[in-house]
Amino acid sequence: MSKMDNMMAILWMLHSGRRVTAKQISEKLEMNIRTVYRYIDALSASGVPIIADAGHHGGYSLLNHFIESPLLFDVDEKTALLQAADFARKAGYFSEEALNRAVSKLTLHSNQEQEKRITEHLEGLEVLSPIGQSPTEPLLKELEQGILNGTSVEMMYHTRREEQPKRRIVDPYGIIYWKHNWYVIAFCQQRHDIRSFRADRISRILHTEMTFKRPEPFSAGQFFMNSLLPEVQDKEALIPFVLGGKTSALDNLCQHWFLGHHVKERTSKTVTFLIEEAALLTYVPYLLLPYGKSVQVIEPQSLKQKMIEVLYELIQYYQVENFTDGRCQ
Repeated sequence: MSKMDNMMAILWMLHSGRRVTAKQISEKLEMNIRTVYRYIDALSASGVPIIADAGHHGGYSLLNHFIESPLLFDVDEKTALLQAADFARKAGYFSEEALNRAVSKLTLHSNQEQEKRITEHLEGLEVLSPIGQSPTEPLLKELEQGILNGTSVEMMYHTRREEQPKRRIVDPYGIIYWKHNWYVIAFCQQRHDIRSFRADRISRILHTEMTFKRPEPFSAGQFFMNSLLPEVQDKEALIPFVLGGKTSALDNLCQHWFLGHHVKERTSKTVTFLIEEAALLTYVPYLLLPYGKSVQVIEPQSLKQKMIEVLYELIQYYQVENFTDGRCQ
């Protein structure tokens, strides 16, 4: 057996509840007794609470209930899991209770040296959570149950344009987290189509007795991204969009969730995107506005003209607003 297999075998022998001697382990696993001592030392170093009793009736045993804890994680692995747990909490992870139990086991069964090093790592990393998140945890748990059981759910849902929620019956296929919001990807029985629904717009969920089978293969994340970035059927319809400016600004735009998918060529001073003209003129001007003079459109001319139109509309808007405020005074 491999070293890991032998160490796990020793761990299960120690979990029997009786004291086990090194000789008994050696005979049972057919290994040299010195190897047994090395494995015992390795287990102890990894945080396994092994109790060693000397004397004629001595031997090795485990601290009670240790087998319920995570096994054989080193300091780096424990630190990574605890940091990931912090990320999950701040993102509004909907199984926080189970997550907290897992974190408790990780910290409870660490030795003193591990606790010191883990604390040092955790104090060096801080996650700032978004402000004003909706309490969606109960809803997400209900949706997850529907996904696992393959049962349809009835929900009251309102869109951005609706003031009052409407009844929807959906077959939940998957849950995703994107840009500080939770979404459920589901087949809407009213629309007879797969849709994405924001969890914070769901006011109530009821389980039904109807069942469904999710299509295979299906990726909720891939569906969601395809809905944001539909596949271009006619590649010849793509036109080059060339942008110049400061390196840091160009770096940020290349990493943007929308523009990043359209990068064709990048130099130190320019970046070239290939994008449909309709999307270019509809969305890109508003993406560029926050960058001010740190970027400059080189081509196409149509985008330059659109930028001028957008800026002129803003000027008119604020001029009218100021005029109205002046009359009110």
